[in-house]
Amino acid sequence: MATTTAAQQRAQDKAEYDAFFAACPSRKLLDRISSKWVMLIMAALGGGGSDGRGGVACVGEPRPMRYSELSRLLAGVSQKMLTQTLRSLERDGLITRTVTPTVPVTVTYELTELGLSLHGMMRGLKEWAQTNMDEVLANRETYDARLA
Repeated sequence: MATTTAAQQRAQDKAEYDAFFAACPSRKLLDRISSKWVMLIMAALGGGGSDGRGGVACVGEPRPMRYSELSRLLAGVSQKMLTQTLRSLERDGLITRTVTPTVPVTVTYELTELGLSLHGMMRGLKEWAQTNMDEVLANRETYDARLA
C-alpha cells in the first residue's frame, strides 16, 4: 500500500472538489462568498462603491479603505456584521488588514490577489442586480397578482 504525502493528498483533494457533493469544502466557501455583505464589501474595496446618494463615489481602481469608510458606505450593516465579515474575508485570504501605528490607530482593508480574482465576478453580479431590478420587481408583482 503506497503512502501519500500531505502535498499529494491536497492535490488529489483539489482534483476531486465538486460543490455538488455534500462533503465538498467548497460548499462552505460558496456559502460565505454568496453573502450580500461579502459581495458589497468586495465591490467597495474593488472600486465600485456609491456615495450614499445614488451616485458613484469610488468607481475605478481597487483601493484600501478604513473600517469607518466601509461602515458609512454599506448602509444598514451592523458593526458586529461588518467586523465578522471582514474577519472571515481576511481568514480566507481575500482581504488584508493593515494596522498603522498612528494616534488613533489607522486600520485599512484591501483586496489581496485572490480577492481581486473574485472581485470581477462579484462586481458583475452587483451590476446585474442593479440593472435588472425593475424587471425583477415587475415579475414579482405579476406573480403575486396571480396568487391573489
